[in-house]
Amino acid sequence: MDINPIKKIQVLLTNKQKPDSKSEITFCQNREENLIMELDKMSMMNNVNIVKKDYELNLSLEELQKRTHKDYLTTKKMLAVDAPEYETLADGDKQALKHLVKAASVLDKVNMELDNHHNLAFKEYLEKEIEKGNESAKLTKILFDAQKGVCALDRESNMIELAKGVDMKPGKAVYPEDLTKEEFHSILIKMLKSGKVDEVAKILNQRSVVVRKGDELVAIDYVDRFKEEFSYMADELDRAASVSTNADFNEFLRLQAMALRKADPMLDAYADKKWATLQDTPLEFTITRENYSDEMTETVVENPELKKLLDENGIVPVAKDFLGGRVGIINKKGTEAILGVKNYLPLMAQNMPFNDKYIQNISPDKESKQTMVDADLVAVTGDVGEFRAGITLAENLPNDDKLSIIELDGGRRNVYHRQIRLITSDDAKEKMQKRLDAILNPELHKYYNDEADHWFTIGHENGHSLGPKSGTEGLGKYKSIIEENKADMVSLAMVDVLTEAGMYSPEQREQIIITYATDNMMMSKPNMSQAHRVRSVMQNYYFIKEGAITISPEGVLDINIEKMVPTAKKMLEEIIQIQLEGDFATGEKYVLDNFVWTEEMESLAQNIRKVSKTLNGKVESPLADKLLNE
Repeated sequence: MDINPIKKIQVLLTNKQKPDSKSEITFCQNREENLIMELDKMSMMNNVNIVKKDYELNLSLEELQKRTHKDYLTTKKMLAVDAPEYETLADGDKQALKHLVKAASVLDKVNMELDNHHNLAFKEYLEKEIEKGNESAKLTKILFDAQKGVCALDRESNMIELAKGVDMKPGKAVYPEDLTKEEFHSILIKMLKSGKVDEVAKILNQRSVVVRKGDELVAIDYVDRFKEEFSYMADELDRAASVSTNADFNEFLRLQAMALRKADPMLDAYADKKWATLQDTPLEFTITRENYSDEMTETVVENPELKKLLDENGIVPVAKDFLGGRVGIINKKGTEAILGVKNYLPLMAQNMPFNDKYIQNISPDKESKQTMVDADLVAVTGDVGEFRAGITLAENLPNDDKLSIIELDGGRRNVYHRQIRLITSDDAKEKMQKRLDAILNPELHKYYNDEADHWFTIGHENGHSLGPKSGTEGLGKYKSIIEENKADMVSLAMVDVLTEAGMYSPEQREQIIITYATDNMMMSKPNMSQAHRVRSVMQNYYFIKEGAITISPEGVLDINIEKMVPTAKKMLEEIIQIQLEGDFATGEKYVLDNFVWTEEMESLAQNIRKVSKTLNGKVESPLADKLLNE
């Protein structure tokens, strides 16, 4: 039986006698090699990240007091302890909800480990400082909990670094902290040339943490990396399945539990396929897997030599998934309203540009494999619960890179987040009116309807299921920006088609157009890592060029309603063409040509900043907190 590696290291470290012969020199060299090997083994076993344990807070007390004040820190509240949605659940579903919340809570820790090498150590540091009475640490912890990490962008696209000397890496914590893009490419080229094709394929897939092994890299599957956490989650899902009242939902939970216990992507595929069929269930549970945060993996297509080697070996690089949890109660009334669009999906597919040149998830002549639910949220954890510049309104999953889509011909499911989108308080409505007064032509105020933003979002999420569902990987870091742009343009380009078909009234058509254009205005120029926001700037610039919108030198928006849909159709055609080509240089040129922040946009942004102080946001989950403690 192999000796414990820690004991081996102790033996190697204590054997320090000075060598005085050739044989002893060789022994010492071997001893050093053995020491390195054992340290490497420990790192591989535990994915040890050696990070600094003593930190210095980066924000001043004055800045912290401002950012944690209610005027600057907005709050999204999930279901309350006495929420009627919870009270009316069957007893079995109430019991299941408790286990689902416990399972989802684990993803806060897991995703923080994927996000930044310093997150957990810094969290521990803050907790110790708070015990000492450190007021700055207490306020810093509020921001840390809100953005779920030590580094994050705020509403004005400023990177907020809570600890001095700690920044956000392109590879987040799914790659070694000191790994540069150039070294990454060089290592992969060497590995491919030495025949290590399978190892490189694992490094460039969406479900692995990458660590150093000597002068190479090696990938550890998420299930192996987070074995303890995933096992706990799996047990909680099995417990939920034993008491929940819905057989379909229980089958999905058991499949998901199996996928958490064994590193087999096909197990996730079977769970995803079942999840995508869920329509009439009382509860909602999802492990969300989105890959917008990884800025390292897709850079491989920028290196001609490396890309050629990848193509020759049939390796398609896919950005790493970041993990979130969503727990909710299905709102039947809201779901019925959302389902109204399902009958129109084949019509939308039929009206997509160049639809004869690609396969899309929605077929013009078959029943759509697309389920849709409106969820009252109990908890949002990990990636989906991060309040960084904004927070997710809805999700269309699984993404096209998942095996349930590629191998099993599975469908997709849209989940809409009621507590995040609803504007119910008088204070929130007053803030919205102030924003309209600051940036929108007064003659257009009558068309603005915050519910129309929800209608547009429904079109956006279904837009992800339309257009090419493969072949866009060559767009590299611009893939997500272009995909988000496409989804927006699908929603807007289809407004007239859906109005003619009877889904929208003429009044709703005008409300969707005006509300979209108004809400698309930004309070600051984003950076290229913000796919959802970069595409808004691109659209605004494009629509200005086409004369569909104008912004006065004073920063006031005017909208030509009749030019909006034709402009969206034109932009959609260009986007689909770029996705079909799948060429990095073409995609890069399109993004950079349209990602233009004009003086007029800045004037309008200044107007927003005058009436909106919000810089950060947080989530409060009272019902989830109660269930966690039961």
